[in-house]
Parts: sequence; structure tokens; C-alpha cells
Amino acid sequence: MTMMKIARWLSCLVVSALTMEAAEEVKPNFVIINIDDLGYADIGPFGSTLNRTPNLDRMAREGCKVTSFYGAPVCSPSRAALMTGCYPKRVLPIPHVLFPISAQGLATAEITVAEALKARGYATGMVGKWHLGDQLEFLPTRQGFDSWFGLPYSNDMGPARDGVKSNFGQPLPKEGDGQPPLPLMRNETVIQTVLARDQETLVARYTEEALAFIKANQQRPFFLYLAHNAVHWPLYPGEKFRGKSKNGLFGDWVEEMDWSVGEILNSLREKGLGDKTLVIFVSDNGGTGYSVNKPLRGQKGSTWEGGMREPCLAWWPGKIPAASECDAICGMFDILPTFVALSGGTIDAGRKIDGRNLWPVLTGGKDTEPPHKEFLYFKGLVLEAVRQENWKLHLAKGELYDLASDIGESKNIAAAHPDVVKRLQAIADATESDLGKTTAGPGTRPLGKVDHPRALAK
Repeated sequence: MTMMKIARWLSCLVVSALTMEAAEEVKPNFVIINIDDLGYADIGPFGSTLNRTPNLDRMAREGCKVTSFYGAPVCSPSRAALMTGCYPKRVLPIPHVLFPISAQGLATAEITVAEALKARGYATGMVGKWHLGDQLEFLPTRQGFDSWFGLPYSNDMGPARDGVKSNFGQPLPKEGDGQPPLPLMRNETVIQTVLARDQETLVARYTEEALAFIKANQQRPFFLYLAHNAVHWPLYPGEKFRGKSKNGLFGDWVEEMDWSVGEILNSLREKGLGDKTLVIFVSDNGGTGYSVNKPLRGQKGSTWEGGMREPCLAWWPGKIPAASECDAICGMFDILPTFVALSGGTIDAGRKIDGRNLWPVLTGGKDTEPPHKEFLYFKGLVLEAVRQENWKLHLAKGELYDLASDIGESKNIAAAHPDVVKRLQAIADATESDLGKTTAGPGTRPLGKVDHPRALAK
């Protein structure tokens, strides 16, 4: 992070001397474990009977199951919300996802959660998938992270002949398809091209890197962002897990991912950091055809609940009540304000974000005001649905659902509730003056852009 960005962020922090002194005494660690394309019911705490996830089961028993946590329909927008505390459209107004050699990315003018915590004295490390721009200007090390080891985008973005378009064991085509080789990077250097045999090792290598970061920074406050490429297609579970589940390659990879979570939590316990660390486990978007999203309707790429409502767990022994559940509307954009608040900082109201501090609802306050009463479902630039409390309106056909009694969005009750339809339509119409309903509105901020994008190469 440049000195200019540090100065800009510090100018947005308003923290009293008393608050800073208290924060130094209790400043917690933060870990985000972000899984790629994991479905709502692909893990035990959310009802899976196919995949064994004992570590996540324990995490849920010791923490909070967050049942109305939203990402975005696809990868890049969801990760933009996580990094910036904003609706994806505000900071990354693109129609879909970012691809290799893109001239666009998350603007360096944005303040990421890593930059916010770095300004508070945190060590910041990222391991895994970035997907917010593959040019040097957009990489994690330019967005607040001290270190990064991982892939700049999804594990299916590369030449088919290298195994990135086919699952483990399938024959590899001889031809490529125009995309550059898939690069594994350390900081800003490509250290190797990822081939089929390398995909099998990604979960284990990411886990090793994450454990090394925790060990190296255990004496100071740290922020670790572990973003697995698993369980995104193509499916490449490691050798120790392959063929061990009841659910084929996908189940094998889910179970390897669960092992990784166990390694992280065990490391925190063994180092005496469990009572000092908030861990958030989540998926970036809904599951694909490999997944089970029940009881939700739809899957990745849609604004049905199955495309955007994610399995989420929050763990902090002694702080978050064990075996608790939170159904408040929340999402990726709440990560930044929550972490900043817990670190002892405050965000200047002059810089607009959409997220809120989740800590009051995560700690189980029954009379706590929910962070959000409304939520906007964007697919790219288009607003497709609006939620207010338990009501959800799909705008294209005017379909209304009561998510409290019909989480699967199976019964359109618009005709019986015209007043609710009118109210939610007004919320949608009001976005025209901010984010815009179908195009980039006045509240969107500029994308990062470069003039001559180049492929990352070793």
C-alpha cells in the first residue's frame, strides 16, 4: 500500500485517544475463510447428508450459524463487496466477472478491509484466489496486503490443455483456447504455471501458507484472508481425500476444504489465540450443479436465494455464544465495518459504504436492531430483486415471496399483497438516484483501469 493511500485512509479514521488505548488492549485477530461456489446445503451445519464436515460441524457448535448472509451471483462482485464494505455495483460496476488480461479491476482509490486494518497496526496476509484484477496495479499487495500467495482469478481460467477445463482424471485436449497459462503467484511474481497435477495440491499448499502466516504473526494483531479456489470447477481434490466421500470428486473436495478449516482452527487453539480471534467462514456465491442449495431455489449466477444466500459461520469462543443462530439480513459488505469497529476504529461518514457492523447481532442480542431491513439483489448492473424484512420482490415479473414461510420462493403471493409489492417497487425505483437500476448510477465509483493490460508471465 502506498503512503498516499495510507494517508488517505488515516484521514478517514476518527478515533479518540481513549478508544485507541482500549483497542490496543483487546485488539482481536481476524480470519476470513472464503470458499468458491459452495452451496447452501453442502456442509453439515446447513443440512448436508452427502459431505462429511466434522470441523465445520464443530465450528457451528462453538459459534454462530448465520442464515441470511448474502454475497453476489458470481465471484468478482462478491469479493469486491467483501473488500470494500459496499454493494459490488458501487465499486466494481461490471456485468459479470473479471477475466485474464483485463484492463479493469478494483480501483486503488478504494479502501479495502486490508488497508483499514493495516492502518490500525495489523499484519495483513492473503492466501488464495483474488479475482479483482490481474494487472500489477490491482493485485492484493497493492490493495493493503503485506503478502499474497495464490491465483489471480478462478482455477478454470487458462488453456484447456493444462487441465483447467476438465475434472481430475479426464483426458486433456491437445489444443488451448486463447487464455494465458494459469499463474500461481507469490506477491507480484509468477512462480509457476498451474497444471492439472498442481490443481490437486492447491488446498494443501494454501493451508500451509495460512498456517505459516498465523505462526509468524501470533505475537501481533493480524488479518488473514484465506480464499480457496475449491470447490470451483474443475474439481481437483487432493490425493489423500480423493475417492473418500459419498459424493464423488465434489464431495471429496468439500471434505478436503473442511480439513483445511480444521487445521486453521486447531492452530488458533494450540497457540492460545482462539479467544482473541474472530473467524468468518463463508462462500462467495451460490453453488453450481454439483452443489445442494436446498431448501433454496436457484444456483450460482441467479438472484434467487440459491444464487446469493451463502452458508456462513462466525466463531470466536467466549465472545460469540456457542450453538447460536443469526437470521438477520447481512452479507459480504458487512465484513469491513465489523472488523474496523472491533479493531477500535471508526469510518468517516463522508466515504459512503453500504455495510454495517454485525457484532451486536453476532453476539446474540435479542433486542438488537438488525443491521439491514432491506437488501438489493444486483446481477451485474441490473437490479433484479429487492428484499425488505421477510418480503422479496422479483422485479421482472412482479413475483412476491414471503421468505419467512417460503424460503424456497415457491409460491408467488403478489396478488394477495399489492401494498407490499408497491412498497418494494418504490425501494427499487429509489435506487435510480444512487446505484441505478439497469446502468451505472451516480453513486457508482470509477473502476480501476490500465491502458495496456498484459498477461502475467513467469
